[in-house]
Amino acid sequence: MTRPRATRGDHLRRALAQEAARIMFEHGVADYGFAKRKAAERLGAGEHAVLPKNSEIEAALAEYQRLFAHESHTQTLIQQRHAALAAMELLHEFQPRLVGAVLAGTATPHQAIELHLFSDSVEAVSIKLIDGQIKYKLAEHRVRLTADHTLTYAMVQFVIQELPIHATIFPCDGIRQAPLSPVDGRPMRRATAADVEQIIQSVATTDSDWISGPSMS
Repeated sequence: MTRPRATRGDHLRRALAQEAARIMFEHGVADYGFAKRKAAERLGAGEHAVLPKNSEIEAALAEYQRLFAHESHTQTLIQQRHAALAAMELLHEFQPRLVGAVLAGTATPHQAIELHLFSDSVEAVSIKLIDGQIKYKLAEHRVRLTADHTLTYAMVQFVIQELPIHATIFPCDGIRQAPLSPVDGRPMRRATAADVEQIIQSVATTDSDWISGPSMS
């Protein structure tokens, strides 16, 4: 008796994930929570509907990009990853790591490139940007280190190759523990500049917009 209800629930959940993915791609939304709530509103899902997990939305987003925007999405990723590499080379002394959607291969055209930097001095990062004649803004970024432990770190926001960069500044020992991903709750994948170079080369060789890359710290 319960199986048809479960099946309808599964169909609704998939539909919500697909609609949330469409909203993220077409409107440049990066917030999974906002996207799934907007999808629920548009599809008329009841308040008791089981919303999709962020990981399900990410999978739907990757599928949407593959089906409807493969060529343009590939070009966008190439540009974003080159910009990420340029920013990482500029800030190399702070051991930069690429994280988030640009690394995963699901970034939308208007999504900021996310970096992690490691320095016990926010001022040192600011001085480096000033020396490089890079205009920047200081902001704050809250990250989850464990399921019940959230901290706020300084973030510098600037533009490289006409693309936005959001670089969160962790203390030097923060390189040992990656914060939890908002997508799946696992420690975030982090890629070094060498990893990013390898990903770019792999894309050029395979014409793929999803490269898992080497093991990353």
